[in-house]
Amino acid sequence: MNTIDITLGWYDWLNLFGHYLLLSAMSFGGAISMVPEMHRFLVEQQGWLTQAQFNDAVAIAQAAPGPNVLFVALMGWKVGMNAGSTFAAWLGVLTTMTGILLPSTVFTYQVAQWGHRNRELRAVRAFKQGMAPVVIALLLATSWILATSAGGERGDWPLWLLALGSCLVIWRTRLHLLWVLGLGALLGASGIV
Repeated sequence: MNTIDITLGWYDWLNLFGHYLLLSAMSFGGAISMVPEMHRFLVEQQGWLTQAQFNDAVAIAQAAPGPNVLFVALMGWKVGMNAGSTFAAWLGVLTTMTGILLPSTVFTYQVAQWGHRNRELRAVRAFKQGMAPVVIALLLATSWILATSAGGERGDWPLWLLALGSCLVIWRTRLHLLWVLGLGALLGASGIV
């Protein structure tokens, strides 16, 4: 795997924490919806992660059982390891996870309490219905970042075909999602996609 050597000062850790605080405030649809912005910040702007490290963090955490937000911890870990120590890796996990969880947890709790008390208000119903397209658009942007970085120059049409087929199977049949995921894993392991 590609690794890089970086040097992080206290201001860099504070910058990382602040960036994840802001991402948390914008993360309608969960932390996964902020993957394009995380990519821009960590890979393109700061250069703290390689493209391969970024993709691996998202893929491993999404495939592993447990909460969806684990990829944030992996990104923090990899930033810390690139900084050169296990202590820095744990600091990266603590920094990114606290940054992504703190604001959204407090905000979600407060809004859920208010929304439950006022669930019959037209504005509450409109907000719930209006956020659905925003969440879907953010998830599509995440898919686009991950798919285009994997395909590169060769135009990975089998990957796109598999993604479209998987969407249709999940949408139109009662086939369990794990069967579709398993088929994708087999096709990937065999080198077809």
